[in-house]
Amino acid sequence: MCSKEWLSAAQARRVALAAQGFANSPRLRNRRPFDAGLDCLHVLQIDSVNVFARSHHLPMFSRHGLYDPAALDRHLWQGGEFTEYWAHEAAFVPVCDRPLFAWRMDEYRERHRREGRAEAAAQAIRRVRAQLADGGPQLVRELEEGPRGSRGPWWDWSETKLAVELLFAWGEVVTAGREGFQRRYAMAEQTLPDEGLARVDRDEAHRLLVERAARSLGVGTVADLADYHRLKSADARAAIADLEADGTLLPVGVEGWTRNGKSEPAWLHRDARVPSRLAPNALLTPFDPLVWFRPRAERMFDFHYRIEIYTPKEKRRFGYYCLPLMVGGRLAGRVDLKADRSARALLVQAAWQEDRAPARTAEVAVGLLGQAASWQGLDEVRVSGVGNLELPERFDAKPP
Repeated sequence: MCSKEWLSAAQARRVALAAQGFANSPRLRNRRPFDAGLDCLHVLQIDSVNVFARSHHLPMFSRHGLYDPAALDRHLWQGGEFTEYWAHEAAFVPVCDRPLFAWRMDEYRERHRREGRAEAAAQAIRRVRAQLADGGPQLVRELEEGPRGSRGPWWDWSETKLAVELLFAWGEVVTAGREGFQRRYAMAEQTLPDEGLARVDRDEAHRLLVERAARSLGVGTVADLADYHRLKSADARAAIADLEADGTLLPVGVEGWTRNGKSEPAWLHRDARVPSRLAPNALLTPFDPLVWFRPRAERMFDFHYRIEIYTPKEKRRFGYYCLPLMVGGRLAGRVDLKADRSARALLVQAAWQEDRAPARTAEVAVGLLGQAASWQGLDEVRVSGVGNLELPERFDAKPP
């Protein structure tokens, strides 16, 4: 496969799905069950929205079906192998790869100095450093000095919250678990092993991050490879040139990937595979790496997708929290979900299918929604009827 210089659109989709850890017969390993999926993703985005399920829980469900989310949380927060940082947005990354973001920590520090944030929060920063050094991991409310009435000029945060978030961005502070969705902060040198505190040269870090992005994407354009870890295009291009020169990335053309009427350059990771058949069904979080870069989702799956959480209700087209629906390896629809835990029901507030959705889209959706309800400990699925994907008004959760 590596010698080919052209991929069909279908091949490119299968390459991407395989690289992202999808399989026709998903199953978790009995021993260290999350390793394979987390290795494929490299970064696992965290988000506060919880109307259905925590976003970082969904990629494993999308790829493997039913599992215990608490077991994943223990693996991520207590296993010592992962930490949080601004790797895409807020995300889990392997501790051993945290040094690849040292340049970003430096850039944040310099930006905050120029913007005046560091100076404005200097006193609070000194206090927070001392409190964490002496008192160990703490929530913001435990770090607060006096009543929480004092607010800084950024995001209506308190001075303490601003100080600890600046220290987090600079790499001095890390997350030592969470309470609900609130970070418990700790000094990095008191929490991480030496490998997590090391530093990697900026250019080498960019090269390694692009290589990891290419491995996770399978095939991608400059924009795709840059977006995965939020790099600047110029930095990604330089890294791609180095990786192409040493044979890690192979230049390819992809059917339908064009810009200004010309084939858009793309690169295939040398270890990428092209399955002869790969047609998984899945519900995806809006923050899944398969769809989080909307131009790639549109180019690869012909799926125009925008999250409408911040869109006024009267202007929403599809719903507040629509999960992309994958049928047979294609993005065929979207469903707006909400977990009504008091009624033990999964509410489908809207269900839509694309114009060229497979005939079995409704059947697949019913199976996935029943499984999703069971995964969340709910008894049934209730459908409002909004949208063009016709589903039963009510059906039982699918038992494990």
